[in-house]
Amino acid sequence: MTGPFEKLNALLARHVPEQRIYMRTERTTRYFRATPLMQATAGLLITVGVCWSVIATSALLIDHISARSDTKQAEVLQRAYEARLNELSQERDQRALETQTAQDRFYIALEQISLQQSELLQAEEERRELATGLDIMQKKLQAAIKERDQAQKQSDSILAEMQAVTGSLSTKLGGAQDNEETLEHMTRALKSTVAQRDNLETTATELYSQMAKMSNEQLLQQQQNARIFSNLEQAVNVTLGPLEKALSNAGMNTDALIKDMRKSYSGSGGPLTALSISTKGDAATALSADTVKLFERLDRVGLAKLAVEKLPLAFPVRGGYRHTSGYGYRRDPKNGGRRLHKGHDLAGARGTAIVATGDGVVTFAGRQSGYGKLIKIRHINGFETYYAHLNRIRVKAGQRVSRGERIGDMGNTGRSTGVHLHYEVRINGNAVNPSKYMKASRNVF
Repeated sequence: MTGPFEKLNALLARHVPEQRIYMRTERTTRYFRATPLMQATAGLLITVGVCWSVIATSALLIDHISARSDTKQAEVLQRAYEARLNELSQERDQRALETQTAQDRFYIALEQISLQQSELLQAEEERRELATGLDIMQKKLQAAIKERDQAQKQSDSILAEMQAVTGSLSTKLGGAQDNEETLEHMTRALKSTVAQRDNLETTATELYSQMAKMSNEQLLQQQQNARIFSNLEQAVNVTLGPLEKALSNAGMNTDALIKDMRKSYSGSGGPLTALSISTKGDAATALSADTVKLFERLDRVGLAKLAVEKLPLAFPVRGGYRHTSGYGYRRDPKNGGRRLHKGHDLAGARGTAIVATGDGVVTFAGRQSGYGKLIKIRHINGFETYYAHLNRIRVKAGQRVSRGERIGDMGNTGRSTGVHLHYEVRINGNAVNPSKYMKASRNVF
C-alpha cells in the first residue's frame, strides 16, 4: 500500500520529473535524488522568500517616502508657525506703540486739562469779583438816586418858599442869597449825581456783558473737558482691557492682585485723593470727581501692567520652535512607563534664545541631576519658573532679571532625548500647567 507522499510524488512527477545529482570521487560515485515533492517544496520556499523580500522592500520604501513626506510637512508647518509668530510679534509691537501713543496723548491732555482748570478757577474768581463790584455799584447807584430825589425835594421846597416872598426883599435879601447859593450847590450836586448814575449804568451794562461772555466761555471749556475726559477714558479702557484679560486667563484675581501690588509699591505720597478746589460751582466739582476717577483708573492700569510684567505670562523661547510634549501623564521617552510630566517641552535649534517670562530673582543657575543645566527664577505671589536642559547659562544666582531678558541658550543637557527646553511653572512649590500662562500673554505682548 503506497503512502500519501508516494501518491503526491507520483502526481507531481507528471509536471516535475525526478532529478538526480551525481557526485563522483576517485573511488566511488554517489548521487542525490531530488524527488518531485522536494523540488516543489524547495520552489515554494524560494517563492515565499522572494515574495517576503519584495514586500519588505516595498514597506521600507513606503516608510522612507512617508518619512520624507512627514519631514516636508513638518518644515511647511514650521514655516507657517514662524510666519504666524512674526505676525503676532508685529501685532504686539503695534499694540505697544498704540499704548505708548495713547499714554503720551493722555499726559498731554492731562496738562491741557490742568491749564484749563486753572483758567476756569481764575475765571470763576474774576466773575465773583465782578459780581461783588456790580453789587457795590448798584448800591451806590441806589444811594445816589435817593440823594438826587432828596435834593430835588429840597430844591422844590426852596423855590416854593422864594415864590411866597412878597415885597420885603430887603428884609430877606440875606436869606435869598443863601437860598441862591444853596440852589446852585444842589444843581451841581444833581448834575454830578446824574453823571455818576450814567457811568454806573454803563459800567453795569459792560459787567453784565462780560459775565455773559465768561459764562459762555466756561460752558465751552466744560464741554471741551468732557470730550477730553471721554477720549482719555477710552484710551485707559483700551490699555486696561487686555491687561485684565491676561490676568483673568491666568486664573488670577485681578482686584486682589492689584491691591497687593498697591501695598507692595506704595512709594511716597500715599494714594490718590481728590483735588482740592476752592469753588462753589457744580461744574468744577463734577470736573474734580471725573479727574479723581480717571486718575484711579490710570493708577489701576499702572499696577496691572506692573503685575503682568512681574508674573510669568510670556513665552520662554525667542525664535523658531514647536511643542513636543505638554503637561500631564505621558509615556517616559527614556525607559517607558507612565510618568507625570511637570512642564512643557519646546523643541528648537541648539542655541535658540531662552528668555525670562517675568521679572524676578534668579535663585539657582547650574546643573541639577536630570534637569541638566537649569535656571530657577522666583517671581511675586509664590510663582517660580524652571528652564531646563540648557546648552548655556547666561545669568547667576541672586541676579535680578526682567521679562524678555535673555537668560540662556536651548540645549540637550541632562536627561533629554534631543535639543529642547523643559519649562515649568510652580506656585508655592507645586507644579502647574504652564500652558494657560503662556497663552495669557497673547492678549498683551
